Amino acid sequence: MLREYYRAYKPKTWLFEGQNTGEMYPEESLAKVLKYAVSKAKIGKPVTLYWLRHSYAIHLLEVGTDLRYIHELLSHKSSKTTEIYTHVSQNSLQKIKSPFDTL
Repeated sequence: MLREYYRAYKPKTWLFEGQNTGEMYPEESLAKVLKYAVSKAKIGKPVTLYWLRHSYAIHLLEVGTDLRYIHELLSHKSSKTTEIYTHVSQNSLQKIKSPFDTL
């Protein structure tokens, strides 16, 4: 569906552009689309745009993406904001290799 959308609308700047080319799709409209999709999928848990953004950042960190790249992707003004996502997860802890393992 995403490929079909891309071929049909050929977005220039943003994947989901507003009514004018190069204009961001309004956050309020995205929230409505998300709410509709969550309802249609019969997801009982609360889902928000912020939650999706936060999950995206956490998953990027867990697969080893450098924090500086995440900072750019999320367009944070301050690196301190991006550092919020560095909370420790069990998944990340299990991937740490001890320097003694190579001796």
